[in-house]
Amino acid sequence: MILLVRPKLLRKNFNGMTLWPFVVVKHHLMKEDMVFLNHEKIHLRQQVELLIVFFYLWYGLEFLYRFIQYRNRYKAYRNISFEREAYHHESDQFYLKKRKPYGFFKFL
Repeated sequence: MILLVRPKLLRKNFNGMTLWPFVVVKHHLMKEDMVFLNHEKIHLRQQVELLIVFFYLWYGLEFLYRFIQYRNRYKAYRNISFEREAYHHESDQFYLKKRKPYGFFKFL
């Protein structure tokens, strides 16, 4: 994981984003937030599992599906299976050690 502090790359409401192998953060303080970093590490694992390109393709398609379903960008984002897994387990610092491959399937 390579951490980059680049506030101008992120939209107003986003504190960070994972673009394998980088985690881009808006503020230096985010580099010390263990819950946030764990959330992003979960995304890194998801991206590797889907060979990176397929992660972004799936993410985009699922976002469109959820947007049609909820008619709300925030609800669509929060209900993407990758985000649901990451938010659900972000506080568990041992999750990645015990996580089974393709753990996001449980959140479809």
